[in-house]
Amino acid sequence: HVLAGVAQGAAAEATYRANLAEACDLAAARGLTVLIEPLNARDAPGYFLSRTGHALAVIEALARPNLRLMFDVYHVQIMEGDLTRRLSALLPVIGHVQIAGVPDRGEPDAGEVDFRHLLAHLAGLGWTAPVGAEYRPRSGRTEDGLGWLQAFRGL
Repeated sequence: HVLAGVAQGAAAEATYRANLAEACDLAAARGLTVLIEPLNARDAPGYFLSRTGHALAVIEALARPNLRLMFDVYHVQIMEGDLTRRLSALLPVIGHVQIAGVPDRGEPDAGEVDFRHLLAHLAGLGWTAPVGAEYRPRSGRTEDGLGWLQAFRGL
C-alpha cells in the first residue's frame, strides 16, 4: 500500500502520479503489486486520496498492470456508501478488500454494514482472494473480540 499523504492541487496530483508510476515500475521488477487506498476525510483530514473515483482515475491514467485498488469497506462507506454497487463496478481494479465495523472501525459484526450480505455479494462476483480485517477491538484485546469470525465462516 503506497500512501498518498496530505496534499491538494494540481502539483500534488502530478507528483503523486509520478511517484506512484515509479513505485509501480520498481515493484513490477520484483513481481509485486502496488495498492492505493482512499482514506475517509473524517479520520484522515486532508488526505490526498479520499474517493474511489479518484483512485480509479489514477489507476486508469497510469495503466500499470500491477497497480490496484485497496477497497477498504470502512473508508468507502463513510465517504461514498452504496457498497454493493461500488464493489461490482470496481471489481476489475480491486487488489484487496478489507473490512471493519462502521462507524467506529470496530469488529465487523456490529454497525451499519451488513457484512454477511456484502461478503456473499463479493463471492458472487467471483472474488476468491482473502478478505482482510483491519479494526480497533472494542474490548481492547484482539483475542477477546474474535467471535465475529465464526459467524462469517463459509461466506
